[in-house]
Amino acid sequence: MPGKTNLKEILRNINPRLLDETFVFITSSEPLEDLFNSLKPKATFLEDEGITLVINQKDADAHSLQYDGIFKCISLGVHSSLESHGLISTITRELTKHRISSNIFSGYFHDHIFVQNNLAAEALKVISSLEDS
Repeated sequence: MPGKTNLKEILRNINPRLLDETFVFITSSEPLEDLFNSLKPKATFLEDEGITLVINQKDADAHSLQYDGIFKCISLGVHSSLESHGLISTITRELTKHRISSNIFSGYFHDHIFVQNNLAAEALKVISSLEDS
């Protein structure tokens, strides 16, 4: 099922939702299979310096892992195409106006925006307001 490519249609159907969990970003040089089995990451990215993992804060604390910040995830309900353009820049531009940083992960079906835990409610309002634009 192909995703939407028209930015106006994507924004009208953005349907963001705030996930309940809190997340942290960590890095490791451990074997990926071991990390997946023990930490069950929400997202990963393999970089030259190591594997970046986004994991539940509770799991990080249970494994005594160090992290710098705590984040919430806003998942977009719209299925945007990986070839669409303008969605991420529109979201980040609006969040920047409110001094909210964002870390974006795009999956095949949905985009996921990680924002500072204490600014998550405001970020959700900002992203939701894009449906009216």
